[in-house]
Amino acid sequence: MAVKGILRAFSNGADGDSISVITSDNHARRIEVLEDFEQAGINWLWATDADGRLVYLSEKAAENLDRPVDELLAEQMTALFENDPDNPDEKSDRPLKYQFSKRSKINDLVVRRVPLTLRPGDKQTWWMITAHPKFDDSGEFQGYRGNAKDVSVEYQRKLEDSRLAEFDSLTGLANRHRMDNRLTGLLGSFKAANRSCAIMMLDLDRFKQVNDTMGHPAGDELLKQVAKRMRTIIGDRGEIGRLGGDEFQVILPDLDDRGKLGEIAEKIVKIVSQPYPIDDKSAIIGTSIGIAVAPYDGVEKEELIRSSDLALYAAKNSGRGQYRFYSADLKDEEQERRMLVEDLREALDNGQLEMHYQPVVRTDDHMVVGFEGLMRWVHPERGSVSPGVFIPIAEELNLINQLGEWALRRACEDALQWPKSVRIAVNVSAVQFANSGFPEIVMNALAASGLEPERLELELTESVFMGDSETIDNTFKILKELGVRLALDDFGTGYSSLSYLRSAPFDKIKVDKSFVDSCTQKDKNSAKIIAAIVSLSEALGMETTVEGVEAFDQFDLVCEKGARYIQGWIYSKALKLEEIGEKLGSGEFRIEPDGPDLYRQDRRTVFRRIGAIHEDHRYDVVMRDLSKTGARFEGMLGVPIGTKLVLDLGGGQLVICSVTRSQESMLAAEFETPLISDGAGGLCTRHRVSPYDLASAGMPLAALPPGNYPLAQNASNDASKPQFMQVAI
Repeated sequence: MAVKGILRAFSNGADGDSISVITSDNHARRIEVLEDFEQAGINWLWATDADGRLVYLSEKAAENLDRPVDELLAEQMTALFENDPDNPDEKSDRPLKYQFSKRSKINDLVVRRVPLTLRPGDKQTWWMITAHPKFDDSGEFQGYRGNAKDVSVEYQRKLEDSRLAEFDSLTGLANRHRMDNRLTGLLGSFKAANRSCAIMMLDLDRFKQVNDTMGHPAGDELLKQVAKRMRTIIGDRGEIGRLGGDEFQVILPDLDDRGKLGEIAEKIVKIVSQPYPIDDKSAIIGTSIGIAVAPYDGVEKEELIRSSDLALYAAKNSGRGQYRFYSADLKDEEQERRMLVEDLREALDNGQLEMHYQPVVRTDDHMVVGFEGLMRWVHPERGSVSPGVFIPIAEELNLINQLGEWALRRACEDALQWPKSVRIAVNVSAVQFANSGFPEIVMNALAASGLEPERLELELTESVFMGDSETIDNTFKILKELGVRLALDDFGTGYSSLSYLRSAPFDKIKVDKSFVDSCTQKDKNSAKIIAAIVSLSEALGMETTVEGVEAFDQFDLVCEKGARYIQGWIYSKALKLEEIGEKLGSGEFRIEPDGPDLYRQDRRTVFRRIGAIHEDHRYDVVMRDLSKTGARFEGMLGVPIGTKLVLDLGGGQLVICSVTRSQESMLAAEFETPLISDGAGGLCTRHRVSPYDLASAGMPLAALPPGNYPLAQNASNDASKPQFMQVAI
């Protein structure tokens, strides 16, 4: 109607005014074309005033927004749409409101519709808008004039393509590509602001066994459940990625408190180690974690990842099921492990392996009733190698069956030299137990040695229940018909189920050392747990052995809770066969308990060179003992009690302390802030000081890791006489 009115006005003019008629006709056609263009839905038109309120909007656009045009007019454009943070093509993170305020041209910007209310089933829509600012003749801003179109279908396809390119299709976690980009971006932006960023590298222990015994579909299902558990733990504190296989990574921005990092890692280890229900079966795995923190353990991505990898290998090679912080003295554990693999093969062939035996003692009369066989490897160059290191390697290399059979045969032969009343216990790996030929191996070992079956005790952990239930039940049946005894080891750790005791014919339960370590602490429930396990065992007609008793306060408590059998250092460490023979020959088959009155879990004997800082002087000292709350060290004379010192433990670890004892050159000091566990039996500080800050504060370059540091502003090379006398160590 408006077009016709304009044409009529022009046609009533002078007959010769052809230019006006042509102009009016052209204008009418333009409006007609625009109306057809809008009705076709190819593009929509919109306009705002100087304050950003809509003054015009195509009918089709209003239909797309599910609101009448009259209702939308006068609405702020920035109230209807927003930037999409997931847009893979949008590089700018500036808010849409800011871009409108700049009054510059907008080209093909994809924005997300802001719904009035969040209702179930609402479909998300995206518009692509283009606009240019309009100014009047005096340069005053009049608003935006623009066009738009619905790009929801294409955009969702692009988001899906982006998701496939950046996320793991199995677990939905970020993939290696996304994690690499994320870490590179964070470190780049954090470097200038001196902000920290922690990463955790994880891989799953015994995952290969799940694939081998339960099949790859079960392995895939397990990975999905692992991802779900990790999301629950990490939440919005960081991003989790699956790098491939059973390898995961966690990025935690702005977190350098190793106490909090240790708590997160410990929680991951515990939660990931819970059993996984898969197809009416139960899969049991574990995890090891390596932790590195920028800028202390690396500034560039490659350096930080290498540090976390080294920490991971250290955690795995320390016995698994642990976390470990990176430290500069870590060797290339991967290379070390490759060398250890070859050495283990040679050890089997060259007789480097030995069996040592730790007594199990009856508390009533302190008589030895049995021994547990413990495998020992004394390497010609490395010295003693922990079973926690070489047993997992043997499992991965399929050497465990050969290793286990050797240990079983050797233990049975050695036990023949002891009285018939003394039993021998041998540890059995879950990999061994899953071997359908395991019962035959046991029978052959007994037949070859002539040992009575009832004198042999096989120690199993709950991980043996992970395999095929029919095979497991059959193996248990054959072993019990054979007459050997079965013990459930490490009971109470992880997530032991009472169903194991119901379904498997165990003769003994062994209480794990971890409960004994804390049983005398009032804020722990370990003593109650020990009492409960002893009562449960008696109710089921089973024996109970308490492991790891070292001091008399522990001994008295576990005996009070009903422990009848103890295996621990308070009676004896593991002995060589000839040592047992000497004791038996002299009639010392009865062992009196002997140990400290009180158990001190956190005190560690060390020999470690550190620095002691007093005012402007730094002394080289040697630390002899270390606990969470203090240390003992030597190397300074004339230090009064109460003197404040700063101990430099290396790697940016500075501890403020007060001298509590001073005797000649030996000092004892109490820490102002307790140390925390490093996850692998050691201790470390919660926070560290950057080497750059140490250098700028005047720390001697010899005490810093290699690097280029700015010289301290007030650093002096003046070797003034120290306040206390330095003692050569």
